[in-house]
Amino acid sequence: MNACELCDSPGGEILWQDDFCRVIRVGGGEADAFPGFCRVIWQAHARELSDLTAPERRHLLDVVAATEAAVRAVVHPDKINLASLGNVVPHLHWHVIPRWTDDSHFPAPIWATASRPPPARALPTNTDLLAALTAHLDTT
Repeated sequence: MNACELCDSPGGEILWQDDFCRVIRVGGGEADAFPGFCRVIWQAHARELSDLTAPERRHLLDVVAATEAAVRAVVHPDKINLASLGNVVPHLHWHVIPRWTDDSHFPAPIWATASRPPPARALPTNTDLLAALTAHLDTT
């Protein structure tokens, strides 16, 4: 069996986790152009949402929604992009990406070629993101 990147490493700075999934902060490089960029990663190998049981799906999507709400509350983007691609790793995961109308890629996806330099934006602290995430998880 081949090594699994998301079994061997968290995939970023862990902000929060439970037995089923983890929320990580994406950092460095291009991600710094999108302050607050997070991923929600299912802990076990599962490639598709339909591989999960109904309660597991609800839990995962509750965590995705809480992460989206936390990022919105902390960095105040114009829009949030949610993406679930997972073509390489066998872990279902969601990208939670804050977007601004003046960001380096808008209106294209962040994986497209940048059309301008990214504007300077303050990077949120992990403490602020975790506090907002915890508050939103408590309401799910």
